[in-house]
Amino acid sequence: MAEHQDDVFDVAVIGGGPAGLSAGVALARALRSVVVIDAGEQRNLGAESVHGFLSREGMSPRDLLAAGREELARYGGAMTSGFVRQASRGEDQFILAMNDGSTRTARRLLIASGIVDELPELPGVADRWGRDVLYCPYCHGWEIRNKKIGVLAADSHSVLQALTFRQWSADVTILLNDALELSAGQAEQLAARSIQVVEGKVRELDVRDDRLSGAILDSGATVGLDVLVVSPATVSKANMLQRLGLEPAALQEGPGTRLETDDSGRTSCSGVWAAGNATDVSAQVMTAAAAGLRAAEAINADLVLADTRREVEAARVPAGQ
Repeated sequence: MAEHQDDVFDVAVIGGGPAGLSAGVALARALRSVVVIDAGEQRNLGAESVHGFLSREGMSPRDLLAAGREELARYGGAMTSGFVRQASRGEDQFILAMNDGSTRTARRLLIASGIVDELPELPGVADRWGRDVLYCPYCHGWEIRNKKIGVLAADSHSVLQALTFRQWSADVTILLNDALELSAGQAEQLAARSIQVVEGKVRELDVRDDRLSGAILDSGATVGLDVLVVSPATVSKANMLQRLGLEPAALQEGPGTRLETDDSGRTSCSGVWAAGNATDVSAQVMTAAAAGLRAAEAINADLVLADTRREVEAARVPAGQ
């Protein structure tokens, strides 16, 4: 028999990263009862520091999350560890089945569960991810400026990646990896920016003294590198919503999936919102937090209208009936 939490929260937030915590704090400050459910698998936990977040530049991702949890508790928000296996709809509420057999019940849901980066199946990449195997130039560009940067081609978007990282270094190489055949225009762009082009498939990474040294080709040749840029597939973790008729959709550009929403974060499922990487796979920490705040405002506005409708209906009933 599953343990049931008797409390019905105004809002349950699935995901305790920047988007989820930002929403949780905003809702708690709006005097809403809110629970943030966190599985502890944030996308950026492997990174050394947070970048692009005003006043929090260089802060550890773990320290940022700890500060967010403290703020949530300060305003009376609840935090629970665990994984939501399934969400279903009850009468005017949602029931969340947890991995430990317990349940949580809430009037509204915010999905901030993020995504998983599915990395290229290349020996050495997973071990170096977030250190000297990277993806986002705005997260890491300053730290890797003037270094030897390689871009592992996956599709035509890799050309734009190489051109973008050229902003931070004059030593950029695109490794075609048998995945991309350059058009004449692309080749002209790369040549104009002095970006080297290397043909042939990459076999593995060359790592020495726990630092990336280069990429080894099938031919046996080694291309010297300090950093490798890859293009992971960004796959939604919001698979718990199938009973609600809500499933992640394929990205329009690149491999991966996300939840589709309007500008406020509202999904096609009544009562369910999404924010952060769950809906915007390119969102950085600051923009994810902002999206959580925006969704929290929309959810509270929706609850205000629902509460008002309920009070209006109650006021229409004559006294004594």
